[in-house]
Amino acid sequence: MILNAAVRVMQLSASMEEDSHSQSASLKEFYIPSYVLLLDSESETVPDVPRCPVLVFINSKSGGQLGGDLLVTYRSLLNKNQVFDVGEEAPDKALRRIYLNLETLKANGDAYATQIQERLRIIVAGGDGTAGWLLGVVCDLKLSHPPPIATVPLGTGNNLPFAFGWGKKNPGTDRHAVEQFLRHVMNAKEMKIDNWHILMRMRAPKEGSCDPIAPLELPHSLHAFGRVSATDELNKEGYHTFRGGFWNYFSMGMDAQVSYAFHSERKLHPEKFKNQLVNQSTYAKLGCTQGWFFASLVHPSSHNIAQLAKVKVMKKCGQWRDLEIPSSIRSIVCLNLPSFSGGLNPWGTPNTKKSQYKDFTPPYVDDGLLEVVGFRDAWHGLVLYAPSGHGTRLAQAHRICFEFHKGGADHTFMRIDGEPWKQPLPVDDDTVVVEISHHGQVNILATRDCQSKSVRDPSSSPSQHGTEDCQSDDDSSHGGEEHRKFGAAETFKIPEDIDISHIS
Repeated sequence: MILNAAVRVMQLSASMEEDSHSQSASLKEFYIPSYVLLLDSESETVPDVPRCPVLVFINSKSGGQLGGDLLVTYRSLLNKNQVFDVGEEAPDKALRRIYLNLETLKANGDAYATQIQERLRIIVAGGDGTAGWLLGVVCDLKLSHPPPIATVPLGTGNNLPFAFGWGKKNPGTDRHAVEQFLRHVMNAKEMKIDNWHILMRMRAPKEGSCDPIAPLELPHSLHAFGRVSATDELNKEGYHTFRGGFWNYFSMGMDAQVSYAFHSERKLHPEKFKNQLVNQSTYAKLGCTQGWFFASLVHPSSHNIAQLAKVKVMKKCGQWRDLEIPSSIRSIVCLNLPSFSGGLNPWGTPNTKKSQYKDFTPPYVDDGLLEVVGFRDAWHGLVLYAPSGHGTRLAQAHRICFEFHKGGADHTFMRIDGEPWKQPLPVDDDTVVVEISHHGQVNILATRDCQSKSVRDPSSSPSQHGTEDCQSDDDSSHGGEEHRKFGAAETFKIPEDIDISHIS
């Protein structure tokens, strides 16, 4: 019996060793050697070119302790030099350095580095704001071979990961969970999604400030929405101009106000926001305490969208038209993806047989159109949980413009991809203008469970989409190279001496 036990132990040990070798071999498919990542590093013997080399960017502060745990696991499984904490090294710095080294190696005839660049994929773990930061950086750097991006859901809403099949629940952080995610990344398909450029301009006020006010301090990912420099051709003397980009949504009104309250509370009491379930529960409570379930009683009509702003949309190039907003609408959302507020689809699928929807199409992520949806109050938002539920469909637009004039409200709340801010409005007879325009596309990775649809899918009908004549004009619509930047890369961040994080 002792002999049999010894044999079983030896068999188990051999099996574990075999599993270990198998796991090690599978991880080689993602491993990038240091000489490819670091300038002037020592030469090394390299294995076969990995099938799916990855760069991993993690927000260690996301998801309570999950971000930090995930960082440790990835660094233990891969080359620690291919795994980055965005709080320690900004993505634009890391990518700029790595791609400079890749180009140098390619110029010296390094075929291995060439294949690494061709097969490279990016993993970003964080909230929607962190994912948007990476998307903006990849767009701004104008890389010769832009890598597609997979998103790990570490935030509260996780709309971007959910839209492309990566789920909305915070993931496991152990070795098995990470290896499983890496295999999904290897097998994922590439999709194109639209980029959207947002420009906000207002005359420099005689007194006070119209700068965006973030909740206590600017979230790290909100830097993509920053004041343009004095040398930027979008800069206009006597005016303050801000620019940024988004990939999921821009919203204004009650939903942004609740989000602002949530972020403010989290900054004041971070110890209370340690997991996704608690975060979502707190978010729901704030929706109640902010009064949005009884908006008609609590909130003055001057805060309704139609009272705050004049809205214009363009579906085809050069054809602006006024968009009539129902007087009861208190929140407006401009959607790029069919995922909002934790995976809900406010647009739904319009029945084109109905006359009011005859010009609408299903929401595609690469058709050059935003879906514009309105909500009256929080009760209206709950309709999204019902089968075929949707908000008030207002328009599909290639560009949209909001003009805020002096009125009854001295501020409103805005949000891009989960990051809210409080926006002061004019106190004198002048206008704040926010304009959103289509701005090319970026590559993203999707699983077989992907919720998003492409006009390139065989089942869709591209002939329904009337924006092709606009696409070639996107880069020149504002007449310059600078317009084609989102401000996500370091050279376009807010200058250090400009502080827009104060609260008035």
